[in-house]
Amino acid sequence: MLVVQSGSAGVNCLGVTRRTALKAGLLGLTGLTLSDFFRLQAAQPTTGSGEKSVILIWLDGGPSHLETFDPKPEAPEEYRGPFGVCKTSIPGVCVSELMPGVAQRIRQVALLRSLHHDNGDHFAAAHWMTTGRFGSTSVNLPQKYPSIGSYVARIQGSRRAGLPPYVGLPSAETVYLFPGYMGPAYLGGAYGPFDVDRDNKYLGATDTRPIRSPQWLRHLTAAGDAQTIVEERGGLLRTFDTLRRDIDQSGVMQAMDQFQQQALDLILGSAARTAFDIDKEPVRLAERYGANAWGRYTLMARRLVEAGVRFVTVDMPHWDDHSSLQRGHGTKVPVVDRAVSALLDDLETRGLLSQVLVIVMGEFGRTPRINKGLPNDPVPGRDHWGQAISVLLAGGGIPGGVVVGATNARGEHPVQRAVTPQQLHATIYHHLGIDPSLTFKDHTGRPIPILDDPTPIRELI
Repeated sequence: MLVVQSGSAGVNCLGVTRRTALKAGLLGLTGLTLSDFFRLQAAQPTTGSGEKSVILIWLDGGPSHLETFDPKPEAPEEYRGPFGVCKTSIPGVCVSELMPGVAQRIRQVALLRSLHHDNGDHFAAAHWMTTGRFGSTSVNLPQKYPSIGSYVARIQGSRRAGLPPYVGLPSAETVYLFPGYMGPAYLGGAYGPFDVDRDNKYLGATDTRPIRSPQWLRHLTAAGDAQTIVEERGGLLRTFDTLRRDIDQSGVMQAMDQFQQQALDLILGSAARTAFDIDKEPVRLAERYGANAWGRYTLMARRLVEAGVRFVTVDMPHWDDHSSLQRGHGTKVPVVDRAVSALLDDLETRGLLSQVLVIVMGEFGRTPRINKGLPNDPVPGRDHWGQAISVLLAGGGIPGGVVVGATNARGEHPVQRAVTPQQLHATIYHHLGIDPSLTFKDHTGRPIPILDDPTPIRELI
C-alpha cells in the first residue's frame, strides 16, 4: 500500500499524527492497492495505441425494446403497450414517444433491433452482453470470461498518465453484483473497473442527491483514529497542492517505486482532479443532462473520456418492470433519452463524437405480450425476453442513421439480420482497433480468444 508521510515526526503536513498517512488503497475490494494495480499493468504491456474511447450506458435489469428503440404501433394493444411513438426523419423508422431526443438525433445513431441470445436468466444474459460469451448463470454466478471494458484496459491501457483506463460510474455492476460481469475474470484485478463511489451506488433514475467529484478526491480520513483530515473541499485541494510541493522538493518522488508514483499521481495529480470534478461544468450545460444521478454521471463520463480515460460505464439500474410498466419505464426512459441526447450533442460540439463510441444496452428485452402484473402489484408489466434485444450505438466510427435488422410485427424475434452478442462485441473491437482473435490464458493456462466469432456487423463498420 502506498503511504506518504511528510513533515515532523509528531505531525505531518496534513496536520495529523505521525501514525496517520495518505493511503491510496482504493482497490481494496479486489485486494490490490493502486501501486499494485499499475505494477500489474506494466508487467503485461499493452498492444494498442488507438485514440478512441467508449461510454457504455448500462440499463441493468433489462429495458423493454418496445418502449425504447423498437416500438410496434400497429400491434394489438396487449403487445404495443401504453405509449405512442415518435417518428424520425428516416421514413418508416420510429422510436418510443418517451425518446423524442433520440428521434431528433436519429441521423447520429445506429439502432440494432435484431440482437438475441435467447436467454431470460438475468445473470446469464448480463454475462452474454458484457463479455460476448455464454458463461455465468443464476445457479453459477462467478464470472467466466472478461468483460469488454477489461479487455480494452488490458490491450490498450490508459490514454493519459494519471488516469485509469477503465472507470465505473458510480460503480460498475450487473444484476446487483459489483463489478459483476463488468470485471476482468482471468485477466486479473489490474484490469477491473476503477469504481468512483462504492458507498452510493445502484442509484435510480429519480435519485437527485448531489453528484460531485468523488469523495476520495474531496475528503481523506486519517488511518487508525478515523479523524477527518479535511472536510471542506477547497481546503482539501490546497492540502493536495501543499503535499505535492513538499514531496517534489524533498526528492522523494525520484526515489519512490515508479508504480507508487503513478498511484500518487492519480490521487494528487491535476488530471484526475480535473476530470472527475463535474462542478467545473457550466450550469446551463449540466442542466441539459438532467438534475439526477444518471444525468450527472453521464456528464462525468464525457469529462473522463475527454481527459483520456479509455472505457467508462455509467450504471442506470432498476429496469426489471414485471409490473407497473407505465410508471416504471415511463419514468426511466425519458431520463435516459435526455442524458443520451445531451451527451451526443456535447460530444459533437467538442469534436469528440468520432472518437467516442456510445453504447446503450441492457441484458435483454422484455416480453412482447404485456402480463397482468405481480400478485402484490397487479398492474401490467413485461417479463424477461432474450429473443429480441435492441441496442443504440453512436459515434466512434459507427455510421449514423442506420437501422440494423428487424423483429416481427409483435416484437417477438428477429425476422431480418439476426445477430449475436459476439458480433456486437466484434463490431466494437473493430472500431477500437482491437483484434478479437487475440488470446489470453484462463486460470488453467489454456489460451482463450477474445471472441470465437470475430465477425463485425457489416452495416455498422
